[in-house]
Amino acid sequence: MTARITLDPSRDKDIIGAMRNLAATVRRSGIEESLIELVKTRVSQINGCGFCIDMHTKDARAAGETEQRLYLLSAWWETSIYTDRERAALRWAEAVTRLEHQRVSDDVYEHVRRHFSEQELIALTLLVVEINGWNRFAIAFQYHAGDYRPGSLQR
Repeated sequence: MTARITLDPSRDKDIIGAMRNLAATVRRSGIEESLIELVKTRVSQINGCGFCIDMHTKDARAAGETEQRLYLLSAWWETSIYTDRERAALRWAEAVTRLEHQRVSDDVYEHVRRHFSEQELIALTLLVVEINGWNRFAIAFQYHAGDYRPGSLQR
């Protein structure tokens, strides 16, 4: 498969810069890097974005995430290997990603608030917005999955 459009850092610097600013804001929020990669991977699984699944599973592994936790991520609710905070974040990320099916319920909101401060929840939501945006670029423009090397894309 050949990409329809490839974002070019010289031509599309404002677009790429805007997306990178979202990522930088999330990273400055204090949310753990391991949790950021889990959320990015899970949202990418939901959206069926092979390019982003490839990228974020490799980045997670490079940062020390275990293969077992990555294997079970698509069924995180069936295992106890994730912390309560991670489970709350994954539940929130799924609800915010799947807005076409229903609104984010009060139950999901109340659950995530037990594990995240107001500022952290704003940053977590921005993280979900960011990866959903990247997924849409990659899917719409048919980015090829499988060739990503950790650290090969400037963040």
